[in-house]
Amino acid sequence: MVADGAGPPDPEHLLAESAASLGARLAEVVPAWVAREVARIIDAWDATGPAPGVDHAAVRTEALEAGRRAQEEVAGRLYALLSSDLAAQSSTPLEIVRAAVTYPTAVLRHARVPAVVRDAFDESRFPDDIYGLTPASLGAVDESLVDPARAWGAAKAMAHKARHRTGQV
Repeated sequence: MVADGAGPPDPEHLLAESAASLGARLAEVVPAWVAREVARIIDAWDATGPAPGVDHAAVRTEALEAGRRAQEEVAGRLYALLSSDLAAQSSTPLEIVRAAVTYPTAVLRHARVPAVVRDAFDESRFPDDIYGLTPASLGAVDESLVDPARAWGAAKAMAHKARHRTGQV
């Protein structure tokens, strides 16, 4: 922000603030997202008839542990991304979360849950996501991420525009 309070807010400061907010919130919701995705697939599978030999309590416990491991990875990668210089950010928070689908996938594979039928686009774009877990947006991970993601995106655009204006690109 500007020291005397006059003038427009500092885009770099806004970017840092919004990045911290988004990173903290996203890392916070990852464990629940992993557990929810595992439960969603298991429940859908059970809707077609009881899954023989599946210990639901064990699967849910494994999903919670996978969620904690995913949280550690996502938090570390998010911190590295969001604390890096704007020009060095070659990824997005959504890409980081999308990479974390390996955690619920591993739980479901371990439980021997069969793959789901996906459309051709999803199969070509996300070939390793056999359960269709890849979120389309951060809001699909958790609705509480919508506003922080928008704020970060807007702040990033503002900071980028300010750098171009001043020739700092």
